[in-house]
Amino acid sequence: MCRQAGRLQLQENEITLLKSSLADALRRLRLHDQLIPLLKQQLIAGGQAFERETNIHMKLRIGLRKFILNHGRNWRCTNESMVQSCHTLFLICHWLTGQSIKMFIRGRPITMYVPSNIQNYDDLRMEPPVEKLELDWVYGYRGRDCRANLYLLASGEAVYFIACVVVLYHINNRTQRHYSKHTDCVRCLTIHPDKVRVASGQTAGVDKDGKPLQPYVHIWDSSTLITLQQIGLGTFERGVGSVAFSFDSGAFLCVIDDSNEHMLSVWDCAKGTKHAEVKSTNEAVFTVEFNPNDSTNIITCGKSHVYFWTLSAGSLTKKQGIFGKYKKPKFIQCFVFSLTGDVLTGDSEGNILTWGKSPGDTFQIMRQTRAHDGSVFTLCMLQGGALLSGGGKDRKIIRWSADLAPERECEIPEKFGAVRCIADVDGEEVLVGTTRNAILRGTFSDGFVAIVQGHVDEMWGLATHPSQDVFLTCGHDRQVCVWNTEEHKLDWCTTLEYGLCADFCPNGAVVSVGLSTGRWLVLDLQTKDVVSDYTDGNEQLSVMRYSPDGSFLAVGSHDNFIYIYNVTESGRRYSRYGKCNGHSSFITHLDWSKDGKYIMSNSGDYEILYWDIAGGCKLLRNRYESKDREWASYTCVLGFHVMGVWLEGSDGTDINALCRSHNERMVAVADDFCKVHLFQYPCPKPKAPNHSYEGHGSHVTNVRFTHCDSHVLSMGGKDTCILQWRVKRGGTGDSGRDRLHSSSSTSTSSPEP
Repeated sequence: MCRQAGRLQLQENEITLLKSSLADALRRLRLHDQLIPLLKQQLIAGGQAFERETNIHMKLRIGLRKFILNHGRNWRCTNESMVQSCHTLFLICHWLTGQSIKMFIRGRPITMYVPSNIQNYDDLRMEPPVEKLELDWVYGYRGRDCRANLYLLASGEAVYFIACVVVLYHINNRTQRHYSKHTDCVRCLTIHPDKVRVASGQTAGVDKDGKPLQPYVHIWDSSTLITLQQIGLGTFERGVGSVAFSFDSGAFLCVIDDSNEHMLSVWDCAKGTKHAEVKSTNEAVFTVEFNPNDSTNIITCGKSHVYFWTLSAGSLTKKQGIFGKYKKPKFIQCFVFSLTGDVLTGDSEGNILTWGKSPGDTFQIMRQTRAHDGSVFTLCMLQGGALLSGGGKDRKIIRWSADLAPERECEIPEKFGAVRCIADVDGEEVLVGTTRNAILRGTFSDGFVAIVQGHVDEMWGLATHPSQDVFLTCGHDRQVCVWNTEEHKLDWCTTLEYGLCADFCPNGAVVSVGLSTGRWLVLDLQTKDVVSDYTDGNEQLSVMRYSPDGSFLAVGSHDNFIYIYNVTESGRRYSRYGKCNGHSSFITHLDWSKDGKYIMSNSGDYEILYWDIAGGCKLLRNRYESKDREWASYTCVLGFHVMGVWLEGSDGTDINALCRSHNERMVAVADDFCKVHLFQYPCPKPKAPNHSYEGHGSHVTNVRFTHCDSHVLSMGGKDTCILQWRVKRGGTGDSGRDRLHSSSSTSTSSPEP
């Protein structure tokens, strides 16, 4: 209801502005009537000009007449009908009265001037780009808040997930494949006894209008990536928290959802039908598993409980584990089955508890083994009966004999966090998922190295190197990371404050990083040292941008100013040149002109301003004069050339970032609805067709092309995921400038599904 009321208010605001603009159009029309006799006198000297003006005059009169007939002069009409009727009319009005187009965001008019080389705006072709994107690589792993989400397949691939993508990473060949059929964040994962089929469950999520989407489980073939079965659509609430296959050929799948009652259900995998369902508990449930020796027995554990379930005749009954004389832990974190059939649980007290069935048909603790200082996060049973346990606070991995005698132990480095889960490779080598979103590979003898790494908190800063296959990311986890797009790995990482923006110097030797405190640093890419350290104001910085020749650096701040610096000594020395003062809200985006003399900037209140930097950082009051200026980059989300990326009814925060390709043929867009879009450049008409891509599970905060336009990089916010997309060339096509000269009929294609 609140969202609907907000939309109604936005429409009311827009109508008020439309009324005002319409009154102005009527006044100008009367003035135009007075000028018609003068235009007639110029008929002989300029027949085409008179014909064009007369045609526009007639179009405007027809549009006004239709509007008045439909709605009358008393403005008594519905919000929707009035907005729709005014849309085309005002494009005509502003075309006539100053060669400009207006778009409205939250009822605020944004004027954009039409470049001189466009002869007929209405006849511009708007088509999706011939290029398309294909997911090439996924950086990161979700270990901070998920359990039992790392397995090794028969193919030699590690399977894990982050955001909406399940990743299949071949640990020897260092290649990736991706299962991308989920519509929201994947939360749980399990593999079939055949080590080929996989089941993955997702959260519910919401669509762009705030309506809930239904969660489900997909069963799919890891060799072909084909979905075999969709389980539980319309049944689960909020999301799917845990899944498990039965061990008798994997005929059944057990699912626990995220509803208040944590519903436990058993499904026929072949038919996709529900076999049994029961309320589990109101407490958190961490994991579920079938007994490998008896598929009618199911175990669940979580907050202060371990339940033993019996499946019989389509119904489920439970018995609670009895702690007896032993202290009841706050959390039972994990469990496994020993080769003798006993259940071993790891808890928040650092103990491994051995459970057995007593003569009274109850389940109780047979033995308590002290294992870790802090929680036992994971247990992994090896083929020979040995057990591996992973600790939280102590970050240790301990190998235990079949009778739970400690044999070996090691400690993973602190920078990777605690042990989240363990996957056996060959009895000696193991894979370790950590709480700081890394996957390690190694042995007790040789130690462990990271094969997958990622951020652990929201990311905003993204910059690509001007000549190398390198990019930089930074965010709220205080990490500044430099990655290699060709080798798909983290080159190096350093710890700073909250990093929110970054840009490489055109010479490629240094990179500047803007922080949340108004401070900004310059890092040497070779030595990784901080070579310059400055502070502008005390509010967060939102954009760093070098001029094309690297002689200036512009720093956009949330204090509404753009600070300009002279750059010398190959990007290692900076001196204040001036300050751009004129925005009434915080700076969001900015770009330099190709000659390095001017800046175009956007702000939080949807202003588009232009600055004469060479002339002393002066605000250009006449924005019309900047309509033909060429820009070295295009990252401003508001501007004539990218007006078509905005959807109808956008609230101003729907587009977080965009980036024009270096060849000026494409625009990549990061939106607030977990999607990456690819438009042709320019796209100056509303509802421009585009290709849309899913994969992120959170708002997409930033997007950039690599230096040669071979790839697009996108960053999720809360999903801590970096997606690398390969640009697939579809043909040569026209350049961006050529499209602006086009005057053929509009050709519109629907976005690719």
